[in-house]
Amino acid sequence: MYIDTHMHLEPDDDVAGLMKRAVDAGVTRLVAVGGSESMNTAALQAAATHGEVFSAAVAFDRHVAEIGGAGDVAGLVEAVRRQLDAPGVVAVGETGLDYHYSPETATEQKALFGAQLDLARERELPIIIHSREAEADILAMLRAHRAAWTHPYDRLGVLHCFTGNADMATELVELGLFISFSGILTFRNADSLRAAAAVVPDEWLLIETDTPYLAPVPHRGKPNEPAYLPDVARCLAEVRGVSCEHIAAITTANACRLFGL
Repeated sequence: MYIDTHMHLEPDDDVAGLMKRAVDAGVTRLVAVGGSESMNTAALQAAATHGEVFSAAVAFDRHVAEIGGAGDVAGLVEAVRRQLDAPGVVAVGETGLDYHYSPETATEQKALFGAQLDLARERELPIIIHSREAEADILAMLRAHRAAWTHPYDRLGVLHCFTGNADMATELVELGLFISFSGILTFRNADSLRAAAAVVPDEWLLIETDTPYLAPVPHRGKPNEPAYLPDVARCLAEVRGVSCEHIAAITTANACRLFGL
């Protein structure tokens, strides 16, 4: 059994089809992750309608900060706060920092991310974090979050779709964050990522698809979906010199621990 700890839906997606193909492939639980108004809505609807398979996370991601500016933060966070009471919500996410395309919005992004870190502490929920070319700021804000966190040490959160190196992975684990690997792990040019995946301790390891993005080999060029998660698991098993059954067991146990599944 596998758990896809990070996939996205939009309101017009074929949820029943995605779900059936996932379950047929052995992916029996899915965490539908928000980040925008439409993805939040779709995640909540999936958890309400198919709670036997779907859980949900809701938040506003860095793109919203780029559009709305720092002045909208209070309203955005209040909208997320209301949605956290919906059935099946297990995390705040995704949110974070991405300086690859819009480094000029760093101030707005940090304001939105920081406010949702505060909300995660308030509601005792793990946070699902996006980071791209923002490692120094991410680590600084997560250190402050960890220092203020008074809840179970292993429910702080996860850095999803990890693309950093082994040193970054070690720092995150020392903070008490799970690290989730996606289909990028299977890409030909991902040697440094595979090196990082080899050293993350079993108890901090997760897997995901990030559907509909980043389809793993051999599905490159297609929309991603949770049914492809076993391909990520196979690659991770090869990197770590273990069986797929071992990867399934530890990542399922870790997902259950983090999200309270």
